[in-house]
Amino acid sequence: MSEKILCVDDDQNVLLAFQRHLRKQYQLSIATDGPGALRMIASNGPFAVVVSDMRMPGMDGVEFLARVKDISPDTVRIMLTGNADTATAIGAVNQGNIFRFLTKPCQLSVLSQAIGYGLAQYRLVTAERELLAKTLSGCIEVLTEILSLVDPESFGLACSLRDQARAFGRALGSNEVWELELAAMLAGIGRITVPAETLAGHRGGAQLSEVEMDLIERIPETGYKLLARIPRLDQVAAAVYYQNKRFDGSGFPRDKRSGEAIPQGARILKILSDLMVLESGGLSRKEALDRMESHDGWYDLRLLGKLRDSLDRTSEIARTVSRLVCLQDLRVGQVLRSDVHTRQGTLLIPAGHVISDTILGRIRNFARVNGVKEPILVEETELPADSLPAAAAGIGER
Repeated sequence: MSEKILCVDDDQNVLLAFQRHLRKQYQLSIATDGPGALRMIASNGPFAVVVSDMRMPGMDGVEFLARVKDISPDTVRIMLTGNADTATAIGAVNQGNIFRFLTKPCQLSVLSQAIGYGLAQYRLVTAERELLAKTLSGCIEVLTEILSLVDPESFGLACSLRDQARAFGRALGSNEVWELELAAMLAGIGRITVPAETLAGHRGGAQLSEVEMDLIERIPETGYKLLARIPRLDQVAAAVYYQNKRFDGSGFPRDKRSGEAIPQGARILKILSDLMVLESGGLSRKEALDRMESHDGWYDLRLLGKLRDSLDRTSEIARTVSRLVCLQDLRVGQVLRSDVHTRQGTLLIPAGHVISDTILGRIRNFARVNGVKEPILVEETELPADSLPAAAAGIGER
């Protein structure tokens, strides 16, 4: 009986009758009007099922249930009314997307049964979402592990790009930061189809053949085709596909999209990835942003301006440091800056990998059987003490 039920009616006697007969079956809350019920949902939600009267002062049942749909879409909504005309029913169904429409006087056994069916529907919806989330999470974990093994250096860059994308998405107030993070993390997933020597040559500035350049150019398209097969990743796949497209429409892919018709996630990836390239080439952040703004038509200047503002507010908050650590000090999220070998000299994990749960488990398992050479050089992000919350800074270590 963990799921909560909310009954809303301006007749206190009706609510008291609900409490007397239903409290042993359900975790029941009551409210006497729509605004009060909405405040209760905001402070004590989510509620699995909401039962609402139609005729209430100030906010009727149709308006109330429509608001419930907006703020808590998984909540199952039931209308209870003494006014069973067609217009009321149509309004309730169209605006509130109600699950059941019950008329007064309603036997408590009928109401209890309707609530029971509503609970079953709520459990079905939330269980399906949880299953999808876990399936999606598992797919992404497998894809990123593959990328880390095929091209560890690019994987390390992808982790940095993901962190920047997450911060920028939050600065923009985006409700879909997770999509931006995934697009950044999987932007290079198409590299798994490109020969390692071609990737190394491109990274080192070597002269590539026409065929090799075509493979490099089509990395986003390959990534798109891989990701488009996964349910709910349409926007992620589109961002990966258009990540090298300039705002004026030039670049890859060679289609007619330009400006805001290019997915926003792709426009953000273009800005952040080019910024990383320029900074890695020795430019300061300000110099890199100034150069990007000088390239007419390359970037969405609105997003570029917001990025500059957000970076100005967070500059110098974090820095990366490299240090030698023992096996016991390896942590998820650190970047390996030296190869990890067994004591017999077998290569376990090459430098460049970001340590994940899987990689950390592999190293520890081999250490137990064959031993692992220590110390290991890692890189990690370090926050200066004055940037930490007062409660976290200077108070003992774990």
